[in-house]
Amino acid sequence: MSVLQGEHTPEDHVENRLRPQRLDDFQGQTELKRNLGVFIQAARERGEALDHVFLSGPPGLGKTTLAGILANEMGKEFKVTAAPALEKPKDLAGILTTLTDGSIFLIDEIHRLKPTIEEMLYIAMEDYELDWIIGQGPSARTIRIPLAPFTLVGATTKAGLVAAPLYSRFGISVRIDYYNAEDLASIIRRSATILDVRIAPDAVAALTRCARGTPRVANRILRRMRDFAQVLGDGIVTDAIVREGMERLRIDDEGLEEHDRAILRTIITAYGGGPVGAETLAISVGEAIDTLEDFYEPYLIQRGFIKRTPRGRVATPQAYRHLGMELPSDENGLLF
Repeated sequence: MSVLQGEHTPEDHVENRLRPQRLDDFQGQTELKRNLGVFIQAARERGEALDHVFLSGPPGLGKTTLAGILANEMGKEFKVTAAPALEKPKDLAGILTTLTDGSIFLIDEIHRLKPTIEEMLYIAMEDYELDWIIGQGPSARTIRIPLAPFTLVGATTKAGLVAAPLYSRFGISVRIDYYNAEDLASIIRRSATILDVRIAPDAVAALTRCARGTPRVANRILRRMRDFAQVLGDGIVTDAIVREGMERLRIDDEGLEEHDRAILRTIITAYGGGPVGAETLAISVGEAIDTLEDFYEPYLIQRGFIKRTPRGRVATPQAYRHLGMELPSDENGLLF
């Protein structure tokens, strides 16, 4: 695999160890895997590059992992970059011209592509050619550079921000949803085996409840419970270790961390339960609006703690109950 962005931390290397390498090892998302398996087999049998793939869904659900699996299943080179790293057309051209036949090229956060780079992608995706301008002024001319057939994988947490002309050029569109408890438990058991962590069945169930339906969160919490078990226990992750670890990390049974609860408390105490606009809420909790909308809000909405209305975010009765706060009288009809 070729990675074209940033340096990696030790935690990144551990995360890479936990990434499934094959479609059969990818837990959950059954229908998605069945369909991708068909598309991969068909492309291999025809000896063609896999069609371009659009991956969308909340962060931490496995979009990058799935792109790597596509490369492994196709037996092809895998290159990765992020849209913000592509500042000029030459940055994209430098990558595209080095791709080999059938390469899988992942652009993460593809909704953040600059228009000039996005337009360059159109011809590259459709005709496997690259338009390049030589010279300046009246003597300028355009030449087309042939490219090896490749598969572009576009990953995003904000599918609605991807321009329609770009989206229409993806032949395969995949939406990854939050994982259910059974699939998360399988992921935790698999990760524990890879990390050589002994974990009790009831501890798996406890971690599953706190994992926010997200494999990345499940793996992160598992690694922290491994630390607590090593220092505070006998090396085995038990339910008692998980309870103490969750209390120390201030993660509750719903998987909410302190910042999640701060968002709910701010809506309730500062804005009377809402509605409050996303930008105002982000400023109030000291968070970037993108982080609020991409990381915190999806889970809070999915779990029924907040809801979006035309006028802004509103805390639900479930949020009041979860925080142990008294429900206000129904004066404006927003809560009930």
